[in-house]
Amino acid sequence: MTRRERPVLLYDGDCGFCTSSVRFLERYVPHRAELTAYQFADLEALGTTAERARSEVLWVDRTGRVSGGAEAVGRLLTDAGGPWRALGVAMRTVPVIWVAEAVYRAVSKNRHRLPGGTAACELPAARRPGAADRGPGAADRERPN
Repeated sequence: MTRRERPVLLYDGDCGFCTSSVRFLERYVPHRAELTAYQFADLEALGTTAERARSEVLWVDRTGRVSGGAEAVGRLLTDAGGPWRALGVAMRTVPVIWVAEAVYRAVSKNRHRLPGGTAACELPAARRPGAADRGPGAADRERPN
């Protein structure tokens, strides 16, 4: 595994809610991570797949370890340091992680209904606006419902 200079947070760049959430992180959380839409990332080099990236937010740490869902968010907050670190550590411990994962799944399932979300967040990736512009393979990136 190649050691990275910075960790990477992979998110769904086609989802308005996900993009709004990343903008919040950029503005209010002093992170050290590279925040990248999975659609524009070299997923193989990051040690993950499009299938996994479609299903949850991913955190790739400096050693290449990949975490997903609420754990990924917790790792981002832990890496940010300061008061965010305490929140990130807490949300990755039992029993808080159980609650965090349940909340993450509920948010993920309903992201098209949340502030910043759009109806496109609910569509399979190949049917989203602009999918044809991404060329061949867009259908391969389709999100499981």
